Amino acid sequence: MKKLLIILGLFTITALSGCSKDSANRDVYEESGNTINVNNKRHELYNEGASRDLRDVSRDYGFVRHQKSPVMNDNETDDHYAALDREQIANIISKFSTSMANVNDAATLVTDQEVLVVYDTDTKDRNFTADQVKRTALSVVPRYYHVYVSDNKTLMRDLENLAHLDSGSAQARNQVVPLIKKMLKSPQGNPVDTNEDANGRTADDNNMKNKLK
Repeated sequence: MKKLLIILGLFTITALSGCSKDSANRDVYEESGNTINVNNKRHELYNEGASRDLRDVSRDYGFVRHQKSPVMNDNETDDHYAALDREQIANIISKFSTSMANVNDAATLVTDQEVLVVYDTDTKDRNFTADQVKRTALSVVPRYYHVYVSDNKTLMRDLENLAHLDSGSAQARNQVVPLIKKMLKSPQGNPVDTNEDANGRTADDNNMKNKLK
């Protein structure tokens, strides 16, 4: 009788363990067996190596604190600029732009220091729409970026042709500047503020201004 009870007990424990494992799998896997991508975390602007807790990124606040290194000339605090995911930023700017009234298509190129947005629009106020698109881009990128916009949709192909270039190469610079000159023929919106022109450039940005003359 004792042996029978022991055997029944072992079967019960095994069955419970199986149920627990199945329940855990259902929390992590879809029926197809593919891992669930919690909260679609691919849409992150920065590729950090730190561990990520499972949370609702669409509802939770985002908080990060950085402290300057106490070691003089330690440049590790500048590493986050190199980790900027430019393609994801371009994706966000294009999506936000097409969510605006009268903007039907938008292509965005993000370099190491500029954002170039070419869009198709049927707006009656070109300067107002340009200002909206530009300020949307400025709200996404670091503040040192300059933003150039154009509603000349024929320039989208030029923008796409630059996407494969290495941002640090002289060839990339030599092709970006002529494209910006073409884009400046379109309305750029209002000045960003009293110290910055319509593209976010200050009086100290004379080098770029001279190139665009």
